[in-house]
Amino acid sequence: MSEINWDKLGFDAYRTRTVVLSHYKDGKWSPVETTENFSFTLDPFAQVFHYAISCFEGLKTFRQKDGRIAIFRPDQNAARMQRTAKFLGIPAPDKDLFIKMCTLCVQNNLEFLPPYGHQASLYLRPMLFGVHPQMQLVPYPEAYFAVICAPAGSYYGEHLKSFAGVIPGNYDRAAPKGSGSYKIGANYAATFKPYKTAHDQGYTELLYLNSGTREFIDEFGSSNFFAIKGNKYITPLSDSVLPSITNKTLQEVAADFGMEVEKRPVRVEELADFDEAAACGTAVVITPMSHIDIKPVLEEDKVEKSYRFMPDGEVGEVCTKLYKRITGIQFGELEDTHGWCYHIEEK
Repeated sequence: MSEINWDKLGFDAYRTRTVVLSHYKDGKWSPVETTENFSFTLDPFAQVFHYAISCFEGLKTFRQKDGRIAIFRPDQNAARMQRTAKFLGIPAPDKDLFIKMCTLCVQNNLEFLPPYGHQASLYLRPMLFGVHPQMQLVPYPEAYFAVICAPAGSYYGEHLKSFAGVIPGNYDRAAPKGSGSYKIGANYAATFKPYKTAHDQGYTELLYLNSGTREFIDEFGSSNFFAIKGNKYITPLSDSVLPSITNKTLQEVAADFGMEVEKRPVRVEELADFDEAAACGTAVVITPMSHIDIKPVLEEDKVEKSYRFMPDGEVGEVCTKLYKRITGIQFGELEDTHGWCYHIEEK
């Protein structure tokens, strides 16, 4: 293995050593397997290929200041995967199996866990996908559950720097009463093309509105939206928004700071009144927005309106405070009063 530069990690696929795998068939999960074979052999008629019967989670493991190893809030990811699997009609691992396999993945890939002091983590990607060969549009109780990992730094290459966002008038993320609140792969597939267009124009994030009326903010293509207005932490209430564990954590931290937390429908014109606005998710933690433009057609030059929160690259006081509190807990620098860190033994 070539030496890893822990300070230059981004967020991308990285070949580690071990995959952890279990197969649900005939009403039970197979014994958990750890393998260095990174290839899956599946029937060409498997559900995952034809009907996108797949979901995933994302969570991080940290080497803390005192040397201990902590996975951040894995019980929450287990619960969210169970909710998504129920929507897809496939079996899901219970909390104990989920956490056991995440733990095994970390223990069998310890050489890829970044040391303390580099603002980096071992990102875990649990995957659940339907593998039964079929053509019928009906669920079938057979699935693979696998956990892979990769050392990760900042999603956008720099920690806590503000970026530009855009609301694309000719794209929607999720249909009303659809799959938007579930962590299925297909929800992300629809954002690939508009993200490429936005990135080519200098935007980092896409902010989507509700598809029914396009009056309210839903979320970014990669993560949830929140805003700061005075002493208020504001985040959208919508049936099409993924229940982000990071957003949930931020709301609890904001409450700890004595802030008023509002989870409610957020009209797009309220962007003019916010002091700070940001994306939040496992990969990014917080990505502050310097400004957000509205473009009726993403591919065209016209900008209908622009909302400025701060100069490019700068970060607001509240986003900075929230970020430091969460990362301080994750790295064991601050007391974990909520019991969010799940500590594991080294193998």
